[in-house]
Amino acid sequence: MDKRLYQLAEQVGVALKSRALMLATAESCTGGWIGAAITAVPGSSDWYERGFITYAYVAKREMLGVKSKTLQKFGAVSEQTISEMVAGALAASYAHVAVAVSGTAGPAGGTPEKPVGTVCLAWAIRGGEPIVETRHFEGDRDAVRRQSVERALVGVLELLGAG
Repeated sequence: MDKRLYQLAEQVGVALKSRALMLATAESCTGGWIGAAITAVPGSSDWYERGFITYAYVAKREMLGVKSKTLQKFGAVSEQTISEMVAGALAASYAHVAVAVSGTAGPAGGTPEKPVGTVCLAWAIRGGEPIVETRHFEGDRDAVRRQSVERALVGVLELLGAG
């Protein structure tokens, strides 16, 4: 396990557990890597409730309630879709906090508007408005995915005021 990601996951765990909160993840381009980083930490079952790996449009619709209209109009890599993904993760779980990630990790799939390395992330606390951002990460597929996981974990800490 990547030392930096492990340390971040550990910090996320401390922040969540000290607040008696549970986390859910909704992942597309990271394919479960956020969940893997979290569950590498012993005792993570105390603060990690579940993860959704929703790579295909149908999975985003069925598991997270992302609207077909949103996917058709904006695509999977959009702030509109990621906002619905993070809300869906909270709605389909017992978690108090959620993080969602969708992006184009490459090497193919980029467009002039959304080049390879474009990643949308969202964080939300149940009952609150989601925080959404779009990042552009450099590097190959693995590097883009790793940076996405790191940003997702840092964002959870920021959301909780622990970052």
